[in-house]
Amino acid sequence: MIAAFSALTALLLLAHRLVPNWVGNAGSLLETFLPWTALLVLPLLVAALLRRSALALVSLLLPALVWGGFFGGRLSDKTEAGGDLTIVSHNVNDENPDPAGTARALAATGAQVIALEELKKSEIPKYEDALAAAYPHHSVQGTVGIWSTFPLGDTRPVAIMPWTRALRTTVDTPKGPVAVFVAHLPSVRVRLDSGFTANGRDEAIGLLADALAGERSSRTVLVGDFNGTADDRALEPITARLRSAQEQAGDGFGFSWPAGLPMARIDQIFVAGVRPTASWTLPATGSDHLPVAASLAL
Repeated sequence: MIAAFSALTALLLLAHRLVPNWVGNAGSLLETFLPWTALLVLPLLVAALLRRSALALVSLLLPALVWGGFFGGRLSDKTEAGGDLTIVSHNVNDENPDPAGTARALAATGAQVIALEELKKSEIPKYEDALAAAYPHHSVQGTVGIWSTFPLGDTRPVAIMPWTRALRTTVDTPKGPVAVFVAHLPSVRVRLDSGFTANGRDEAIGLLADALAGERSSRTVLVGDFNGTADDRALEPITARLRSAQEQAGDGFGFSWPAGLPMARIDQIFVAGVRPTASWTLPATGSDHLPVAASLAL
C-alpha cells in the first residue's frame, strides 16, 4: 500500500499538467501549491518506519527523486555579488495600518526602484511623503505606483482591467534605459462550490502579455502581485517571454504570501534582456504580503 501511494505521488508530480482546468481550475490550483506535494511523503515515511519495511522505504525514493528533479534546484543558493539595479516590489495592502512605516522600511533597502501595488487613494500622499527625499522620480497610475532614484519617462497606464492596475515606464539608468512594468492582477478565490475561480486574473494575464509583446525595449522588467505562481500554467503567456528572477538567482522558494506563514510566491519579478544576480524576500511590513526584491546586472 505504501509503495502504491508513493507511485501515485510521483505520478501526480509528473502528470500535473494533465490535471484539467475545466473543473474548477483544478490544474492551476494544484500548480500553485505544487512544492508542497513534498508533504505527501511524510506520512508515508512515518508509516514505513512503523512497519519497519525496507521495501516501503525504498519506494519513497521515487517521489523524492521526482520532487527533487522539479524543485531541487530552487533550494540551492544561486545569488552572486554585484548588480547595477536593485528593484523592490510590494503589495502594500489597502488596509495597511502604517503606510509611512512601510515606505520607510522599503526605502531602507537602498533599492533604486520601488514598485507598489494595491495603493489606497487616500493613503498615497503618505507613501509619497515618506519616499520623496530618496526617490525624486515617481508616478502613480490607479492603484499601482513606481518610485525611482533615476529619471522616469514614457510612463503610462496599461489596460488589463476596467480600472487601472498596471503601468509601464522607462527607468533611465546610468547604463541605459530599462522598461519596467508594474501590475496587480485580479484576485483568485478558492470555493467549495466553484473551485479555483481565476477567470478575471487569466484574462488580465492575456492583456498584459499583449502589452509585453509590443514592448520595443531590449531590457524589460515586470514586477507585481500576480495572484499566481510561476508554476501555474495560467502564467505561461508571461513566463514564455520572461524569466523569474527568483528561479534564476534566488535562495529557496521565496514564498511571499501570506506574510504570517508564506506558502506561495505570488509576488513576482520577471526579466528579459537583463541578468538577475540575486533575488530575495524582505521582512514583513503592515501588509499581508512580503516585499520581494532583486538585483539585476544590466
